[in-house]
This record gives sequence, C-alpha cells and structure tokens, in this order.
Amino acid sequence: MHHFGIAVLFVWILGLSCVCTIATEDGGITDMEKTAVEFVDAYSKVSTDLYFDNTVALWTYQTNLTDYNQRKMVESNLECAKAELDFFKNASKFDLSNFTEETKRKFKIMMYIGDAALQDTAKLKRLQQVTAEMERLYATAKVCGHYKETTDHCMSMDDEIKTIFATSRDYSELAWLWTAWHDASGKQLRELYTEFVELSNLAAQANGHPDQGALWRWKYEVDDFEEQVLEMYETLKPLYLNVHAYIRRKLITVYGEEYVNPKGAIPAHLLGNMWAQQWQHILDLAEPYPGMNMVDITSSLREKNYTPIQMFQEAEGFFNSLGLIPAPEEFWNNSLIEKPTDGRDVVCHASAWDFLVGNDVRMKMCTSIDMEDFIVIHHEMGHIQYYLQYRHQPFYYKSGANPAFHEAVGDVLALSVATPAHLRKIGLLEDYKDNPEGELNFLMKMSLEKIAFLPFGLMVDLWRWKVFSGEITPEEYNKKWWELRMEYQGVVPPVERSEEYFDPGAKHHIPANSPYIRYFVSFIIQFQFHKALCQEAGQLNNGNPLHKCDIHGSKAAGKKLADMLKLGKSKPWPHAMEAITGQRKMDAAPLVEYFSPLIEWLEEENRKNGDELGWDPTWRPPPLDFSHSGQKNLLYTTFSLYVCLLVVWIRQRTF
Repeated sequence: MHHFGIAVLFVWILGLSCVCTIATEDGGITDMEKTAVEFVDAYSKVSTDLYFDNTVALWTYQTNLTDYNQRKMVESNLECAKAELDFFKNASKFDLSNFTEETKRKFKIMMYIGDAALQDTAKLKRLQQVTAEMERLYATAKVCGHYKETTDHCMSMDDEIKTIFATSRDYSELAWLWTAWHDASGKQLRELYTEFVELSNLAAQANGHPDQGALWRWKYEVDDFEEQVLEMYETLKPLYLNVHAYIRRKLITVYGEEYVNPKGAIPAHLLGNMWAQQWQHILDLAEPYPGMNMVDITSSLREKNYTPIQMFQEAEGFFNSLGLIPAPEEFWNNSLIEKPTDGRDVVCHASAWDFLVGNDVRMKMCTSIDMEDFIVIHHEMGHIQYYLQYRHQPFYYKSGANPAFHEAVGDVLALSVATPAHLRKIGLLEDYKDNPEGELNFLMKMSLEKIAFLPFGLMVDLWRWKVFSGEITPEEYNKKWWELRMEYQGVVPPVERSEEYFDPGAKHHIPANSPYIRYFVSFIIQFQFHKALCQEAGQLNNGNPLHKCDIHGSKAAGKKLADMLKLGKSKPWPHAMEAITGQRKMDAAPLVEYFSPLIEWLEEENRKNGDELGWDPTWRPPPLDFSHSGQKNLLYTTFSLYVCLLVVWIRQRTF
C-alpha cells in the first residue's frame, strides 16, 4: 500500500519538475521552491505512515522475541530503506541553491537517509548482515564458570555480572570476571568491526560525508563541534582529576598499594562498573562522612509497597506540577512497564518510544522497585514529554534539537527528583537531616555519576572518529583504545591486552553502532538547562545553591521548558538553547557551579593526603594467573537481538 502511494508521489513530482524557476513578483519563493516544499511535505505524510508501521514491527519484536516477529521486522526495515532511497533519488533532482534557508533545512534533514543511501544492494545487504551479527554476538555473550571453581553456571551482563561488579570487593574475582567478559563479548567482533567500518564509511560517503564520524558530527550543525567538546572537557578536567585522586586513595585502603598505585592509573575493574564509566556503586568506599544521611529510597519504596505503575504515576505527578502535557491514555494502555510473566522473552532495557501517529507514545521497561529505576522512570518520561511537546511539528522536525537534547531533557528533571528536598517532599526520604556533612555525601554520589562519566563519554567517540577517518587502523584498534582510556580516564586494564582482543566491542554501543558523544554533551548541557529552570522557578534567590534546587511545582519553569521542547528540530540547536538558557553555546560553567562545594572539599582533602593529580601512564597492576579457574568462556547464541538496520536509523532520527 505504501509503495503505491510513494510511486504516485514520485510521478507527481516528476511531472512538476519541468516548472520553470521564476521568482514571484513579491520577492517570495520561486515556483520551483513551492513545488519542492509540496513534494517534501507530501513525502513527510507518507513517511509518517511507513515509520508507524515499522515502529509497530520493532515494538512487537522487542516485546515478544520470536523468529516470526523478527522476520516481520526485517521486512518492514527493508520497505523503509527502499522508500528512503527512492525519496533521496528524486529529491536530489532539485537545485536547492536559490531556495530559502527554511526549505534547505527541510531537505537537509529529509535527505539524510543513513545506510539506505548505499545504492550497491549487495554491499547494503552485507552491511545489514554485519551489523546484525555484531549485535547478536554481543547480546548473546555469556561468561561461564568461576574463577575459583569449575562450574557450568553461566552469567549474562544484565543480571549477575552487573550485580557482582556493583557489590564485590574481591580484587581477583573482579579481574577474572572483567577479563572473561571482554574475551567473551568483544574478541569475536574484531574482524566484523573492521568490515563494518569499511561499509559504514561507504554509506556515509553516499550521504555526502567523508566518513561515518564526520556524518555523526554533522548532525550537531556546527563546523567546530569537535573543538567545542574538547574545550568543554578541558574546562571540566580539574574536577575529574580531583575525583580520580580521591577515589584512588580510597581504593588503596581496600586493596593496598600493590594493586592500586598512589601515583598510577586505577585498575579499570575496581570502580563498580564493567566499563568504569560511572562509579556510584563504590559510594560506600567514597563517602566523605560514612553512613551519614544516605540518600537511598529503595527501602522506603518497598516498605510502602510501591508498584511499577505507582512509580510511573509519581513521575507523572512531577510533570503535571510543572503544567506540562499529561501522558495520554494511549501511553497507559500500550506501555510495557513490567517484565511479562506469560513466558515471553523481551528486551528489558528501558526506552521511550514515539510512534508519531496520534498520541501513541510508549515506555518499555522491566521496572525494579528501587531508587535507580525511580530516577530512570523520570528520565524516560522526559523523552515522552519531548515527544508530546513537538507533536504539532511535521515529520522531519519531530526530533530533538540535536542528538544530546533528548538525553539532557530527561536528566534535567532527574536532577530535581534526586535532591533530598524533593524526596522528602513526596514522602520517600524521612530520616534525612539537612547539614553540611549530608550535603557533601549527596554531592559525592552525584559526582560519581556525573563527573566520573565525562572522560569515558568523550573518548568512546574520539576513538571511533579516528577509526572511521583511518587515523586508527585495524592493526592498532586495541592499543589506541587503551591509550585513549589512559589519557582521558586514567584507568588501566587488570591484565595485559594485546591486539588479539577487541576490548571496544565489550561495550554495547560499539557493536550497536550507537553514537556516544551525545551522552557527554548531555551531561554538560543538562546543568545549563537546570540552572535556567531553577532561576525561572525562583529557586536560586537569596544565594540558594544550584545543587539544592527542585523545580517541582513551578509553572514558570515548566513553560520555559515547554517553549524549548515545542521547537523540536525546526531550528538549529543554538535557537533551542537560547530559548531555555538565553545563550547560544554549550557552557560547562553551571556544572562546575553545581559541584563547587564538593570540589573545594576534594582539593583540600587531596592536598592534606599529599595526593598528586593525574597518573603515571607506565604503571601496571601485578600479573594474575587464572589458568586454574573454572572459566569456560562460552558464547551462547539464542535469539538475535536488534538485527535490523533501521534500529540505528530510529535512534539517530528520534534521539
């Protein structure tokens, strides 16, 4: 049905393409530009229907992982890819040089068609196969065995491995598990990734860019994007160095100087996270005032018998208090917010979905009753609110102002929700006392989530940009990965890692080809948004600090946020930034302001302990022998997850 509609549309535009390019008498747009606008708007309507059908197919598969649903999803992906390529070919017939900037913008957005631009069907098919295979291998990787005993028990990342990393303080256990996961998940991807880079670059070149990394940066609509992010990181680097030095000292008290050198990089497996990207799970080692005023509502949620639906309703109440758009009936009827008990396999990773038709927005999440998921729900509901606010925009503008804005919108609301003041207000934090000691503990917790993430959030795509451009060759994939991790994070692998391995592939976003720099940017601009909304809410009057701000209940803050969200992608992102902050550039200063009390304390604490900022890049932890462990390093293959090319397309378009 959709192909017939597209065919008619193309015949129509070809018939009109002979219209002469003559300026109108009032100096307005030309007849040809009018034709071009009619064409792109007509295609926008067809695209909405195609996108809806494709998203339904993807949703059906992710909420019921069967072979049949997978086949239907792939069929839908191929239909969309063909339609995109047909549009691209016909849109390319227009000469845009004399069009208005608004029309050029519409075409610029619509003519980016991702991998579908690769017109060699054999190479396009191979690119899809390689992408699907990398995701399948990663998604089905398991670690089997134990470092002390022989066992057939197997562990996956989403459950036991993640939990062990968050809770274990056994150096050898963590080193063994780190090594086993990197071997099981990343190693087998090396050759596939090399092929993927070559094919992905061909697709980027078909879209008019020299390589895939350049295409990703192009989406931020500024010529000096890489320079801007590096400049922001240099502003924030002293914060990270102080957190790094302090945490290193705390780890020495647990593991000793043999395993954590006072002047060396930190072994990457000791930070509570497989990728050392966020460190909040070692807060028990890092609190300035141990045990004082713990901001954790997990026990309260469980004591009060909260259900997943009640947690979502609590988040909905936050948005309602700002005067924002309520979640529609379709959201409550169609979302999946609990893991099914009917035997279905589902993709549990939390995600917000926009079907673009009517008010069909949904959440997919296997909710746990704990504080982490309570915050995640507010973040994901931020995405839902963004979808609802730009609902009136045409298809090509239904997206965030740039790839980082969607993530930042979710996080800016979570910054208010996570404050002790807000948690007390909603009755989930009863014993907390507002004092300087508790304040520092709270800021330490937030720093291990926010500041600790920054260098990792930056270096993942610095590595990929260099890979896509050819600066990093396949022969040095692993070497350059660890050089960048050393340079930016100051972490070192627990064991030597040669080019036999492919450690980048042990992080999901690499085999999934999901751009990562958006998270780095969002972790900065969310504090810009937060400060602007706090000022609008009157929360910063009389010298009140930024980290205590809770915008709950402020209609003025809600209006300022909504005014920005409504723009969608209709204007370049500096316009959206200006709408909410009054500035047109990204600025790291509000993040520095937020953490300033903690940084002052850390600087003094590090001076008192004689800790030097930075690290000796030559130090390595002592070698370990796992030859007698029970590890089997098996790779289990069950369902093929996220196999389709359009998953990446959806992420790039929607987020």
